[in-house]
Amino acid sequence: MNANTRPVTADSLADSMHALGRAARAAAGVLARCSAAQRDQVLADAAAALRARRADILEANALDLEAADRNAIAPAMRDRLLLDEARVEAIAVALEQIRALPDPLGHVLADWTRPNGLRIQRVRVPLGVIGIIYESRPNVTADAGALCLKSGNAVILRGGSESWHSSRAIHEALVAALRANDLPEAAIQMVPTPDRAAVGHLLSGLGGTVDVIVPRGGKNLIARVQQDARVPVIGHLEGLCHVYVHAAAEPEMAREVVFNAKMRRTGICGAAETLLIDAACAPTLLPQIAARLQGGGCELRGDDQARALMPGMGVVSEEDWRTEYLDAVLSVRVVAGIDEALAHIREYGSGHTESIITADAAAAERFLGELDSAILLHNASTQFADGGEFGMGAEIGIATGRIHARGPVGVEQLTSFKYVVRGSGQTRP
Repeated sequence: MNANTRPVTADSLADSMHALGRAARAAAGVLARCSAAQRDQVLADAAAALRARRADILEANALDLEAADRNAIAPAMRDRLLLDEARVEAIAVALEQIRALPDPLGHVLADWTRPNGLRIQRVRVPLGVIGIIYESRPNVTADAGALCLKSGNAVILRGGSESWHSSRAIHEALVAALRANDLPEAAIQMVPTPDRAAVGHLLSGLGGTVDVIVPRGGKNLIARVQQDARVPVIGHLEGLCHVYVHAAAEPEMAREVVFNAKMRRTGICGAAETLLIDAACAPTLLPQIAARLQGGGCELRGDDQARALMPGMGVVSEEDWRTEYLDAVLSVRVVAGIDEALAHIREYGSGHTESIITADAAAAERFLGELDSAILLHNASTQFADGGEFGMGAEIGIATGRIHARGPVGVEQLTSFKYVVRGSGQTRP
């Protein structure tokens, strides 16, 4: 039995977690002082280490998949967990893309001089120590570690128990790169136990050593973090994403965009969960869209008007409008026009991502201007709600709040700023 599987007492777990916090705080000080070139070299070496350890990572993932199959987890969750050679390579490429981003630190965001001669600058700096709590997806281990390192932050990672072996194998590659570059291994730490009590300690702030918490997972996880955290949270609600097919939508575009938004990967937060379609085009266009979706294995649940056009469609419930399926299921509503579509999204949306399909520029601008979700798209799939697709290398999650970070949480969103004031002997009267 090793140290990571040995039972721990409440006291020893508390001690262990607080030790992580102290080590992370010390590492954060080192990262804030080291050069961008040093951090970038770690990322380059980490990408190489992931490729060199591909067999070990896939072997670890196989253990997680075996446990997932024993526990009969949902297909969408299993897809999130699955690693293969292509996905490991994609993780390595993401690290290289993060490395290629401009250094976010030390940038002067504003610079002005007061009448008394004081020169004031607003300068970008790291947040400090970030705690990240996530479920299922082992690639988050690499993405989160790399984004925090690039932005000069130390991080404490707490992955889900279902990805325990995969996440640790990936973490070992990151630590090897830190070690090779003489940077503290504590810059990227993983909570060394799947014990859920460890999450409570992390949410407490570990004696003031943790500056911010970022949760990435399902509704229950986000709710717990937002309720129990004693430090600031950069979080998101579930991805209740909508696609609105306007009366002026081009039919082929509508078919393909709706299909991609729902079915490309059903288990991600950017997957569409509700289709809204104008009554003016529904009689001809809804059967085409429905056939495309059903041909791909998607279950449709519609309102009365949708079912009148497609009698084989299931019945939608009030709860369906509020459900993030993360599966091949889509709710469908026929709306009278853009006013009704906007009202539906405001009522049921989670503020994540919405898309309008239309050739009418005025309708598109109204949709983009009047909704306040974190990401709004025109004539594009909701599955573009992703930091990598935004050119940010990767992201830790999609923030739906309105304070600090919004949308994909990438390198810049993991920084703050400080004021630097230079004088020549001024005193305040």
